[in-house]
Amino acid sequence: MADSSADEMDDSGRLPTALRSVTPGSRSRPNEGMDMIGWGMLAGLLVLLVPLLPFIVIVWGISKVTDALTPS
Repeated sequence: MADSSADEMDDSGRLPTALRSVTPGSRSRPNEGMDMIGWGMLAGLLVLLVPLLPFIVIVWGISKVTDALTPS
């Protein structure tokens, strides 16, 4: 415990020097695997939401009618 307080007192507040990387930079390229996962998720959402669309429209319509009929 005493070592940590001594380290805090000796800290000058400066950041350490930046490390230079020796790995070459990478260029962006298409990723077909992730692209297919994204299209699959979209298709799954459409399969789930399209059958629910009439019910969503009915609930939205009822809420608009009740908002119009209730006095403000």
